[in-house]
Amino acid sequence: MKNIEKEYFKNKVLKNINLSIKSGEIHAILGENGAGKSTLMNILFGMPVIQSTGGFSGDIMIDGEIVNIDSPNEAMKNGIGMVHQEFMLIPGFTITENIKLNREKTKKNIISKIFGEKLETLDNKSMNKDTRMALDKLEIGLDEWTLVEGLPVGHKQFIEIAREIDKDNIKILVFDEPTAVLTESESENLLKAMKKLANLGIAIIFITHRLDEVMKVSDKVTVLRDGELVVCKEKKHTHILELAELMVGRKIKRLSKKESETSSENREKDVILSLRNLYVNMPGESTKGINIDVKRGEILGIGGLAGQGKVGISNGIMGLYETKGEIIINNKKLKLNNTVESLKNGLGFVSEDRRGIGLLLDTSIEMNIALTAIQMQKKYISKFGLFSQISKSDIREHCLTMITDLDIRCRGPEQITRRLSGGNQQKVCIARALTLQPDILLISEPTRGIDIGAKKLVLDLLYKLNEELGMTIVMTSSELAELRSICNRIAIITEGQVEGILSPDDEDSKFGLMMAGEYKKSRREAF
Repeated sequence: MKNIEKEYFKNKVLKNINLSIKSGEIHAILGENGAGKSTLMNILFGMPVIQSTGGFSGDIMIDGEIVNIDSPNEAMKNGIGMVHQEFMLIPGFTITENIKLNREKTKKNIISKIFGEKLETLDNKSMNKDTRMALDKLEIGLDEWTLVEGLPVGHKQFIEIAREIDKDNIKILVFDEPTAVLTESESENLLKAMKKLANLGIAIIFITHRLDEVMKVSDKVTVLRDGELVVCKEKKHTHILELAELMVGRKIKRLSKKESETSSENREKDVILSLRNLYVNMPGESTKGINIDVKRGEILGIGGLAGQGKVGISNGIMGLYETKGEIIINNKKLKLNNTVESLKNGLGFVSEDRRGIGLLLDTSIEMNIALTAIQMQKKYISKFGLFSQISKSDIREHCLTMITDLDIRCRGPEQITRRLSGGNQQKVCIARALTLQPDILLISEPTRGIDIGAKKLVLDLLYKLNEELGMTIVMTSSELAELRSICNRIAIITEGQVEGILSPDDEDSKFGLMMAGEYKKSRREAF
């Protein structure tokens, strides 16, 4: 891949990437969330999202010749296969049917000889034979006629791989976080299978966040950061600590003033929120026994890679997904799985999905800001004897104050929220949470999908709320640099648990090791 560049809505997400891979080589690609790994692979595999957003610039060359890959079908014709992080299997089909889908073999019959090949019969015997060969290459003892539905996750992952290696011309195989859903023993088997495929001459691109796996199987390692290629080197010339540092290393600009950096020591030491053995059953972001104490008046950051459980914490606290364990607010146990109780106990929440569940997109700014307070606290309701009605004048007055205080760029309080920019939509979400006057603000992915200028405005606002109003904030974000810019402490979540809690000024390598789930292991080895 030569000089690859890609923009999404004038935001450059890949900047002059050059990547070379040899036959039979296992090439690991590392990077934080948002580093550009998935975008680069989407370009290689011709995913529709690339073409529908203006394409890309640069060249893809296979065997020394430039190829035009504008669809997954074109990628497959050029010998590229991809094992996606999310399974692409049909549960009601057999293993053979899944592996041979869209590549079925047929045989002639009496009718097809007369009316043409479209009426040929499926050649199940030949397809089962091919499937058996693919499964045997991976040393999988499953019968090819077994239904996929009900099979363990590990077996489904191997079926995905078998489908790719069954293709006649496979030259390059992309693995996108293949071990994320596997047990330790299943992961070991997968790594062995990758080595076997490499020995057959297949080039393997291995996207992962598990540094120990990189050191076990890869020949070369490329690190991406903020859409740029940081380094590409042979595995024998690097080590886990260096890779961890390269993944997250960047200059961090702290928003806090010098005297504020020690202000957390001077703040009250009492704990305002405690999580004890918290399990949250949020699909893709489940937690497995979280223990965290949040101090009054601090900004606590919650970070980690996608799918590790960080987003599940605030959603569980707010009762949006099934939750077990203990949540203690101001020394009082919170009733679990009850959003109303969470709001009544002084929690404000800004969801990571502002357009999906955070906003009423076809409703005015002022009603979006006031609605939860009307429902939960009976604010902005005027009583006239036995009757009551919403006070539109009070809502308008409050909304105008919020528009001014949060610098919401709009035509006025009656404007429909759908027509606001992403950054201003985010501010409306924050305004609604602040209208409840919460003791604790839970804000999840506050800068997702907004431009750089709007990101700074949102972060400045959170910092101002904390410094001037003393508001306790729990901020969940995939952007580690943002967490380090305004948080007092940062908890890193790995595989549903707290890997550790760091100061924003701690070494890059510590953050990298924790995000890769290697920190506790390295500490044990040190002793």
